[in-house]
Amino acid sequence: MNRDAKIYVAGHRGLVGSALVRRLRVLDHGNLLLRNHQDLDLTDQAQVREFFSQQRPEYVFLAAAKVGGILANSTYPAEFIYQNLLIQTNVIHEAYRTGVRRLLFLGSSCIYPKHAPQPMKEECLLTGPLEPTNRAYAVAKIAGIEMCWSHNRQHGTHFLAAMPTNLYGPGDHYDPHDSHVIPALIRKMHEAKLSGAEQVVVWGTGTPRREFLFSDDAANACVFLMNLSNEKMDAILANGRSLPIVNIGCGEDATVRELAELIAEVVGFRGELVFDATKPDGTPRKLLDINHLTRLGWKHSTVLREGLIRTYQDFLERQTLTAGVGSVSTSAS
Repeated sequence: MNRDAKIYVAGHRGLVGSALVRRLRVLDHGNLLLRNHQDLDLTDQAQVREFFSQQRPEYVFLAAAKVGGILANSTYPAEFIYQNLLIQTNVIHEAYRTGVRRLLFLGSSCIYPKHAPQPMKEECLLTGPLEPTNRAYAVAKIAGIEMCWSHNRQHGTHFLAAMPTNLYGPGDHYDPHDSHVIPALIRKMHEAKLSGAEQVVVWGTGTPRREFLFSDDAANACVFLMNLSNEKMDAILANGRSLPIVNIGCGEDATVRELAELIAEVVGFRGELVFDATKPDGTPRKLLDINHLTRLGWKHSTVLREGLIRTYQDFLERQTLTAGVGSVSTSAS
């Protein structure tokens, strides 16, 4: 990507989108197209068509999505599948229609079967049943992959789908009902520390294993993929013959119990962690096979402890925006 190229980051205020903007600005990309929801509703086909027709971006990072933890996914499946299908359908189609050079669609590791062989290779897609608690979200993301692949096959586009593992970092969502496991635990343990609570309850048994990647590392990987040479990009897409997926992760995982203990240490909560086995665990293990990405030459740089410290610092800076105590779902998604 040339430094003066028009780059549209859809979802630039989200966890990954904000990290993408930070990375692109470090690399001196000064022609970023950024729109708030109030200025551009990505679920509105007419608005998206007008935006692409007028702005004509050359590159698109599709990081906009409705996301949430296991409680939100279980409670609002209709919203998750409806909104995500609309967003990605509108953006991908208009990217094709206006001749976008490359598009990177951000998916999720939840696209893979619940009991997929570990670590999960890209070829595991559609080889078994999905995890029921986030099936609606996963199906929407799978549809986005298929849409990218279909355009590549029929129209010769260069649309790539990146499947990141569980992400966390600055700009995360600390809502007491909808957040993912790391921001939920950070908030819950911080509030327990301030109130002097003796216990923090964590959803599930604590035995599921999860892989976590710092959001800035994920953004670096996305920009790395977008900047691949034509030869390497063509090798991935194979003129539409290959599934256009690349996993993004760190290649290491930990149990939810180990994660909770590490967050307690970072936050400074000295009480007891109680695991509520009556709550769902979700998928037993989610570790991505990242050999494809590492062979291309990329590797993460942020270890989990360092990333958690930086995320907690971000949380402290946002306390006034997340004031108030509520019940928090802390099961892994």
